[in-house]
Amino acid sequence: MAHVILIGVTENAHPKLGLLFDMDGVLVHSMPLHTLAWERYLEGLSITVDDLERRMHGKRNSELVNDLINSELTEDIVFGHGAAKEKLFREMMAEEGFSKYEIPGLAEFLERYKHFPKAIGTNAEQANIDFVMDNFGLRQYFQVSVNGEQVERPKPFPDIYLKAAKLLKMDPKDCIVFEDSPTGAQAGRAAGMRVVGVETTPTRFEDVDLCIKDFLDPKLEAWMARQV
Repeated sequence: MAHVILIGVTENAHPKLGLLFDMDGVLVHSMPLHTLAWERYLEGLSITVDDLERRMHGKRNSELVNDLINSELTEDIVFGHGAAKEKLFREMMAEEGFSKYEIPGLAEFLERYKHFPKAIGTNAEQANIDFVMDNFGLRQYFQVSVNGEQVERPKPFPDIYLKAAKLLKMDPKDCIVFEDSPTGAQAGRAAGMRVVGVETTPTRFEDVDLCIKDFLDPKLEAWMARQV
C-alpha cells in the first residue's frame, strides 16, 4: 500500500473545523473530461459503453476497468489500463488549457479559510492529485492528501475521510466534506462528518447538510458562518 502524502500540517492551523475536499468535480471541473478520456481510451480497445458518465461517477479506476473492460484481468493489467487512461486525461487537459476547468470561487474560498486544516480525499491516483495541485496553484492550501489506493475500502465507505481527519488531527464531527457525487457524500456522512454537495456535475444528493452550485453560491458563506 502506498504511503499517505503529508504536505505539512502546521501546529498553528485553525482548530475549529477541518475542511475535506473530493478532487474531481470539487477542486477542478474535470468530470466531463474524464468521461471523454474514458470514451477515447475505450475506443482504442474497440469498446463502446452506454451511460458511461453515470457508471463512472464516484468510482476508482480499478472498479472502472473491471466494469468497463474486463472483470477477469490481473491486478497489474488493471493498474496499467487505469494509469494509461489517466495519462491520456492529463495530456488532454494540458492541451486544452487549465483555466476552463477552474471551479468558480474556489481559490477565493480556500484563501478565505486558509487557516483551517484542509485535506484532499479522492479516489483519483496520486499522479492526478499532484497534477491538479501544481497546475491549479492549490498545493499551498492542503496539508494532507489521501487517495483511494491508500485505504482498504473506497467511497462510499468512510475510510478515505476518516484517514484524512486522523492525519489532520481533527475529530470527524468537526470536519466538513465537500463532494460532487452521491457516493462521496455517503462516505462523508458515514464518517460522521457534515457534508456539502457541490453540484458541478448534474446529480441528486440525499442526506447532505447543504447543496451549492459552486463556491460562489451565496448560501455557502451564510452556512459556514453557522459552523464555526
